[in-house]
Amino acid sequence: MRLSILDQSPVSAGQTAQQALENSLSLAQAGEKLGYTRYWIAEHHDFPGLTCPAPEVMLGYIGGQTETIRLGSGAVLLPHYKPYKVAETYNLLATLFPGRMDIGIGRAPGGSAEATMALSDNYLEHVRKMPESVETLLHFFKNDFPPDEMFSKISPSPVPAVLPEPWILGTSKKSAILAAKHGLSYAFGEFMSDQDAVHIIDQYRSEFTSNHWSPGPNTIVAVSTLCAETKEEAEDLALPNQIWKIQLAKGEGRNGVPSLEEAKQYPLTPEEHEWLDSMKKLSITGSPAEVKSRLQELNLRYEADEMMIVTITHDIKDRIRSYELIAAECLA
Repeated sequence: MRLSILDQSPVSAGQTAQQALENSLSLAQAGEKLGYTRYWIAEHHDFPGLTCPAPEVMLGYIGGQTETIRLGSGAVLLPHYKPYKVAETYNLLATLFPGRMDIGIGRAPGGSAEATMALSDNYLEHVRKMPESVETLLHFFKNDFPPDEMFSKISPSPVPAVLPEPWILGTSKKSAILAAKHGLSYAFGEFMSDQDAVHIIDQYRSEFTSNHWSPGPNTIVAVSTLCAETKEEAEDLALPNQIWKIQLAKGEGRNGVPSLEEAKQYPLTPEEHEWLDSMKKLSITGSPAEVKSRLQELNLRYEADEMMIVTITHDIKDRIRSYELIAAECLA
């Protein structure tokens, strides 16, 4: 079972954004040493507690301080950008870090309505044109526009020896069908979806068309996971992130992930207790053996080629320790 890392660059209460971003570097470096296949960093805009609005900047920073782990965006929110600029950026990264660059492509806004308006004049219209934008982006990467097409006269320089590998990221049939149509690898965000992932991934496989990018279907399933020496310790370490989600839903939590003490003291309504219980059921939390069993179960259920793990704790040491324990159990 191949394992990878999805990093949302969370800031913790009492911590600065700079420290949070430095923690992302530490996590990528740890993942490389532990044998994780790839490290992806997410894009968010004006989102309380998440510090990375520009994965391409962080990928350059991290790429220069790692050597072998694949790096990528999880994801470039394409409706906000012109495909040509995206192709230039990721071609540059792929030139700097040969054979290591992925480009995850998504269509979520990544932030508030106001942030979306600040980024895109007509976001919904750009979402509608997402299939066209993906096709244009792929043409730029392959440099294969028809001769009579205006864009055939330009190239997203520099052109790397090994192109960045495109992935479609999503949680719906639309994203799966789009990936299948273009013969692209597909990453499903199980940790942020209540959709029937099995059916969606099956549809991706059944409609997949082989082409330049991939000889066959290739899937990642991203799951929320936290591992500690014991299940009780893991549940404790998971609580701050769970309470933080409740705070964010109420317009609170702008200081980031609370400490365990703050999380335990946070007053919850009966409805919020129910929500907390549902969050616990949707994530994988436990000892190394328990986490391995659950990851294997999901991997078998989805027939995934790779599992990608997203973990948020108050302390970066606990986050890295979680990845260490999982690697020792699953990658040894």
